[in-house]
Amino acid sequence: MKSPLFHLIVASVICAVAVIGYGVWYAAIETKSAAVASLESQIATKTEAASRIASARASLAEISGDETTLQGYFVPESGVVSFINTLEELGKAQGAAVSVLSVSTSGTKARPTLTLALTTKGTFDAVMRTVGAIEYAPYDLSFSTLALGQDTANNWHAAVNLVVGSVSVGTATSTP
Repeated sequence: MKSPLFHLIVASVICAVAVIGYGVWYAAIETKSAAVASLESQIATKTEAASRIASARASLAEISGDETTLQGYFVPESGVVSFINTLEELGKAQGAAVSVLSVSTSGTKARPTLTLALTTKGTFDAVMRTVGAIEYAPYDLSFSTLALGQDTANNWHAAVNLVVGSVSVGTATSTP
């Protein structure tokens, strides 16, 4: 029979090996747990970035129609002739004759504008309806001057200087 001291030493060695093994195993698990937490953080960051990107794309797709609508309020440099034709057609529709006397560019490079000098001739009613139709046309425009006069008993004229918002040819296209 072996002595109890021998059993005590063997049990102590087995217990020490178990405690050391548990410590090594716990350290390995703790290292892996820290790596998993780091990966979870990276995944959450990338998921949040992907969500923001998707939200930005959805917002851009949503406002692309608004951009096209908004571009329609400005006269591109290449569309001055068609804009002048539109003004003349507005006058004809109201029973007045619209003549464009001059067109010039002004404003800044960031906000270019066109300055138009035009006259409208016809009856008082036709001239005023034409001026109103031009004022409320779907363009970024404002009257800088308006002079109204009478030529003969039933023949009136209005001299108008318009400032119209413009876009350069490069910015007149929509962004992809």
